[in-house]
Amino acid sequence: MTFVPPGSGWPGDPASPDTPAAHDPAQVVRLAAASRTLGELTARQSVCRACPRLVAWREEVATVKRRAFADETYWGRPIAGWGEDKPEVLIVGLAPAAHGGNRTGRIFTGDRSGDWLFASLYRTGLAVQETSVHAGDGQRLVGARMLAAVRCAPPGNKPEPSERTACFPWLAREVELVADSVRVIVALGGFAWQAVWPALREAGYVLPGRRPSFGHGAEVEISRGDSTAHLLGCYHPSQQNTFTGRVTAEMLDTLFTRANALRSL
Repeated sequence: MTFVPPGSGWPGDPASPDTPAAHDPAQVVRLAAASRTLGELTARQSVCRACPRLVAWREEVATVKRRAFADETYWGRPIAGWGEDKPEVLIVGLAPAAHGGNRTGRIFTGDRSGDWLFASLYRTGLAVQETSVHAGDGQRLVGARMLAAVRCAPPGNKPEPSERTACFPWLAREVELVADSVRVIVALGGFAWQAVWPALREAGYVLPGRRPSFGHGAEVEISRGDSTAHLLGCYHPSQQNTFTGRVTAEMLDTLFTRANALRSL
């Protein structure tokens, strides 16, 4: 088996054997729009097969494996959104890592980027543990939810434009379902900043006519009905960024401390 079958008992698996799977972009649109709850949506996200290149890659990685994880079973499926059902802070990334989320079944879990991210979330009170190493490890987000703009690990960490478009309805519907409680959206990296903008618009947010440039600490106030929210830009805690010092622990802590302050307004 090149992936974990739905309903097999993997910790946190949102799907069951009868969860409907999308096999093309049109079915993603239909299944996302028809998802009435987060549980229904995340189950459908986790069995999606709409992008042939991504399906082939994630399952090849799950079969060949990295030597360090040769004895482990890889998840090998899309990574669903994870965290609280009524979050005040929404954290959006690009896509799961081939030997991180694609192995563990949870976004930013089991890779170096996640090590940096969760350590900061723990220090700022948004996670209950300093590390996130595998599904079922006891990690829990506090007042927050985490998701990726593209749900499958892409070759070279670069999804194609058509794959981004195909995955967008999952993102848009998830943003819509949590919008009533969200006060802060943190975009990890420029791609997440770009991807979440139209998702926020579809969820009913009133946005500036021109999208501001992405940058670490960039901040935009947006509104939805009588409520306001803030979109924050954060450099991605990738190995390249952390090794070169473009992202430091202090920078992450300052950003998430700001997110905490804004959600309390």
